[in-house]
Amino acid sequence: MTVTVGDLLAWAPAFALILARIGAMMTLLPGLGESSAPALIRIGVALSITILLVPVLAPAMPPVPASGLALALMVAGEVVTGLWFGWLVRVIALALPVGAQFVAYLTGLSSVLQPDAELGAQSTALAKLFDLAAPVLILTTGLYMPPLRALAGLFQLIPPGHLLPAGDGLTVAVQAAGSAFALALRVASPFVVAAVAWQFAMGQVERVMTRVQIHFVAMPAQIFGGLVLLAALSGAMVVAWRHGLEDFLGRLPGPG
Repeated sequence: MTVTVGDLLAWAPAFALILARIGAMMTLLPGLGESSAPALIRIGVALSITILLVPVLAPAMPPVPASGLALALMVAGEVVTGLWFGWLVRVIALALPVGAQFVAYLTGLSSVLQPDAELGAQSTALAKLFDLAAPVLILTTGLYMPPLRALAGLFQLIPPGHLLPAGDGLTVAVQAAGSAFALALRVASPFVVAAVAWQFAMGQVERVMTRVQIHFVAMPAQIFGGLVLLAALSGAMVVAWRHGLEDFLGRLPGPG
C-alpha cells in the first residue's frame, strides 16, 4: 500500500479524532495508563495505536466540519468516549485494592493510613499494597490486551464524530460499578465470614465475662489471625480477582 502526501493530509482530521479517544483512554487504562508509568511510554503507545488504526478507520470518518468550533466539539466528544471506556476498565481493576481495604477493616489493620489518589485519604497500607500489585499483575498476565483489542469494536459501536449515548453510557457505568463492588466483596468474602464468626464469638464471651473489656483483649488475636488468614489466602484472592477481571473484559462494549 503506497501512502502519498495527499493521503496524509486527508487523514489528518481522522488522526486527530482517533488520537483524542485513544489518548483519553490511556490516561485511565490500568497497567498502561498508571500515573507512575513514564509519560513518553504512554504517549508512544497512544500514537502507535492511532497510526495503526488511521488507515482502517479513515473511510468511516465523518466529513470535516467547516467551523472550528464544530471540530473542537467532535474532538471533545472523542475525549469523553475515551475517558468513559478507560474508566470502565479502571473501576473493575480497583476491585482488588478495594477488597484489600475491606480486609484491613475486618482484621484490625486499618489504623495505619496511606493516602492514595484513587482510594482516598483513608486508604490503608494493605489496600495500597494491592493497589501497587494490580498493574503489575495486569501487565504480567496479558490482561492489558483485551481493552486494546476492543478498540476496533468500540469505533464500530460509537463511530468517530458521534457522541456517546448518555443513557446507555450511564447504564453501563452503573453496571460496571456494581460489578466492581461485587468482585471486591468476593475477594474479601473469607474475611467477611471469619469476621462475622469472630464477632459472634466475642459477643458470647462478653455475655459471660461482663467485667472484662473483651474487645481490647481479643484485638491482638484478631490481628494475628487476620495476618495468618491473609498469608494463606492472598493467592486465592488474586486468582478470584483475575477471573472476575477476565470475565468483565470479555463483556466490554464493542469487543473486537
